[in-house]
Amino acid sequence: MRPRFWERFALAELSAEEWEALCDGCGRCCLFTLEDEETGRLYRTNVACRLLDPATCRCRDYARRTTHVPDCVVLTPTNVATLGWLPPTCAYRRLAEGRSLPAWHPLVSGDARSVHRAGASVRGRTIPEDDAGPLEDHVVEDDALGGEADG
Repeated sequence: MRPRFWERFALAELSAEEWEALCDGCGRCCLFTLEDEETGRLYRTNVACRLLDPATCRCRDYARRTTHVPDCVVLTPTNVATLGWLPPTCAYRRLAEGRSLPAWHPLVSGDARSVHRAGASVRGRTIPEDDAGPLEDHVVEDDALGGEADG
């Protein structure tokens, strides 16, 4: 990977390896989000996709996730700016909006665990979709999912 590529290149100019390295491993994009059809307002839940490993906050079968979960959204340089449900801490969203990566991001800190230590991940804050029941019963505020660690 090129040094500090996230500061020097547009998202569309990144290699596949650089693109994947932008993911901080927070797991927030793997939680169910509800949308009010009348207002468009988004409601985040603490219900995790069945493929999310709650300990690592990573997908258990990332390479084949869309086979297991057909509506799993594959992030691209083209669509990240249009996905309002991406958390404000998301590196893809931040860079698409012209913001920098936070100090706890693994690319900045040099430590993959920094996202967890900063409280920016969903580790210890989710329930599996198979155990959840109605999603409406699991709506949470962003800060309950690590939303305060926006630094």
